[in-house]
Amino acid sequence: MRNEKTAASPAEDSESKDSRGSIQVIDRMMSLLDALAESNDPPGLKQLALDTGLHPSTAHRILASLCANGFVDRTNNGAYRLGIRLLELGNLVKTRISLRETAMPSMLKLHATTGESVNLGMRSGDEIVYVERTSSGRSSVRIVHIVGARAPLHTTATGKLFLADGNADSNKAYAERTGLPGSTQASITTLKALEQELERVRRHKVAYDMDEVEVGVRCIAAGIRDDAGALVAGLSLSTPTERFNPDWAPLVLETAEEISRALGFSERLEKRRR
Repeated sequence: MRNEKTAASPAEDSESKDSRGSIQVIDRMMSLLDALAESNDPPGLKQLALDTGLHPSTAHRILASLCANGFVDRTNNGAYRLGIRLLELGNLVKTRISLRETAMPSMLKLHATTGESVNLGMRSGDEIVYVERTSSGRSSVRIVHIVGARAPLHTTATGKLFLADGNADSNKAYAERTGLPGSTQASITTLKALEQELERVRRHKVAYDMDEVEVGVRCIAAGIRDDAGALVAGLSLSTPTERFNPDWAPLVLETAEEISRALGFSERLEKRRR
C-alpha cells in the first residue's frame, strides 16, 4: 500500500496559518520588550525597529497593542518604555517562587553528575543555616549536611560568599563582633587572612571550605541571586577530602547561575543597575 498524505481542510489550513502567525507575533513582541529592557533611555520607534530588525509599521502596530495592555508606555515625546503591567506581573510571580523548590531540580542534577552531596545555605545573622540538601549516601558528613545546621560565615564556603558580597568595613565589623573563632586548624582566624580569601572569592566567583568546618570535609560554593541582584543563598557541593575535585568548581558555578536565572536574575540587567 502506498502512503497517501491527507490534504488539510481549508479550516485546518487556516488554523495552522493563524497559529504560525500568532507565534511570530509573540516572538516579535518579545524582541521589542527585550530591546526596551536593554535601552538605558526610552527609545523611539525608529531605534526600536533598527534594534529588532522589524519594519517600522510592524513595530508600531505591536507597540500600540502593548501600550493598550499596559506592558509598554509611550512618553510625551513619542519614545517607549516598559510599562507598569510588567512590574505587577513580576511581583505576582515573585511571591509564588520558592527558593527551595526552584533550586531542587538543579541541585538534583548536580548531585547526579557528581555523586556528592549538594547543599543550599542562607545567611542568618553571622551564620549560615542549611535549608536544603541532597545526600550522596557515600559519606558520613556530619555537620554541614544536616538541614537546619548552622556554621560561622568565615569558615564555610557559602558564608564566604556573603562576606565577599560585603565590603572592608562590614567584614571588619564581623571580625570584631565574632572574634573569628576557628573550628579546625585549617580555619581562618585573622582579618588579614580573611580579606585575602574574600578577594579570591570575588575574583573567581566561587568559594571553598578546605577542612575548615570539619576535618575531612571540603566544599565548593557559588552564589544564588534573585531578580533584584541580591545574594540570597549559596549552593555548595560537599565531599570527603579524599574525593575532593577542584575541577567541579565551574559546574557548581554553572548550577548556581541556572538557579539564579530561574529566580529572575539577569546578568544583563544587573550590569545596567551598576
